Amino acid sequence: MKNLFASGHRACAGCGMAIAIKLILEATGENVFVASPTGCLEIVSSPYPETSWRVPWIHSLFENAASVASGIEAGLKALGRKDEGKVLAIGGDGGTADIGMGALSGMLERGHDVTYICYDNEAYMNTGVQRSSMTPIGASATTTPAGKVSYGEIHPKKDLVSIAVSHNVRYVASASVGFAMDLMEKVKRAVDHDGPSFIHLHTSCCTGWRHPSSKTIEISRLAVLTGLIPLYEVVDGEVVNVKRLAKRLPVEDYLKTQGRFSHLFKTDEGAELIRQIQAMADRNAEQYGLDLDIEE
Repeated sequence: MKNLFASGHRACAGCGMAIAIKLILEATGENVFVASPTGCLEIVSSPYPETSWRVPWIHSLFENAASVASGIEAGLKALGRKDEGKVLAIGGDGGTADIGMGALSGMLERGHDVTYICYDNEAYMNTGVQRSSMTPIGASATTTPAGKVSYGEIHPKKDLVSIAVSHNVRYVASASVGFAMDLMEKVKRAVDHDGPSFIHLHTSCCTGWRHPSSKTIEISRLAVLTGLIPLYEVVDGEVVNVKRLAKRLPVEDYLKTQGRFSHLFKTDEGAELIRQIQAMADRNAEQYGLDLDIEE
């Protein structure tokens, strides 16, 4: 199979985002147009005069990947060339949940036939690991550092899937780079839908999360297996295809693998926050029915 995201890009060894992009393009095939805003992906894949993209790819400003993708789709439609390929926008959590939220909302509301994929590595990684609205509670980032008077990020993650669903989008899904086949199947379903679709893609960043590069997939899987990142689809407003867990793991199994949470294991206040994070996973389990009854 032709590799549509060429090796030799400048991503860190073990970069979850780079692994995910390769999987995404394997799922879409080469008949696709991609728009990406400023961010990790653009930085590592397109230093002039080099490019890792073997499909048509356009770099947008930080805030308007969804608008640029909308324009591509509208242009193809106006020229009678829609059959030449699907339109994809791929942005990070900062360019999607923070700076690009307005453009994304407009794209979803107007009904453009575009698949938007947010790769969520939970901070502004390529500019110094500053917090985003997707940084999880308790994580230490450079703008929310853990110390004597702080345990790191104090706000819970923004719920991007629910925000997309609220626009009456027909296909929305959550995915993880730790579950490759599941991710590829969801990308295929998303691009095959007429109209806008959205995928929230959780991806580890070994540099910002502070774990060995060899552990990217293992740690990404733990986020799912603890219930902190539930995998499911929302089709025509109905939650379907929930990934259920035969034995959900405690959140400590995920948190202790990463330097950004190491401070939580040193104090009583940290222990209390871990209990709060476990409660979040328990609420996810109840809301989405994650726990599989072995007698079922």
